[in-house]
Amino acid sequence: MIQRIQSVYLLLVTALLASNIFLPIGSFLDKNGLLYPFTPLHVALPSAGLCYTPWGQLALLILGALVSFATIFLFKNRKLQIRMCTFNMLILAGYYIVFLMFMLMIKNSISAAFQFSFGLCLPLIAMILNFLAIRAIRKDENKVKAADRIR
Repeated sequence: MIQRIQSVYLLLVTALLASNIFLPIGSFLDKNGLLYPFTPLHVALPSAGLCYTPWGQLALLILGALVSFATIFLFKNRKLQIRMCTFNMLILAGYYIVFLMFMLMIKNSISAAFQFSFGLCLPLIAMILNFLAIRAIRKDENKVKAADRIR
């Protein structure tokens, strides 16, 4: 199970998404030059008297991490494993949509500049690793089909 390369990819996806929960994905720069970090857990803007908790982002990250971890154990059903990886890629695409929604909403309400951080790249890296896992799973499926034809 863990000796397969797709299991390593999926384990890396789980680790990336779990670590992204606590990393800042950007920061708001207000008119006074103060930086306020924006994480999936919260963003506090004391100068504007606002405190947001982007629950949608947090829920999508947790769901993506759980789906990728559960997909590792579906090694006997490769077709379902491919579907779960595809579903996880859709979850991560939804994460970026929710991020844009929250970022634009907060940015417009306080008229501050937004600076991107490295934490925003981690779900994209996770999507690439999901794609590599799908390719490896398909390769395994083709090997099994070829072995069945020989018998």
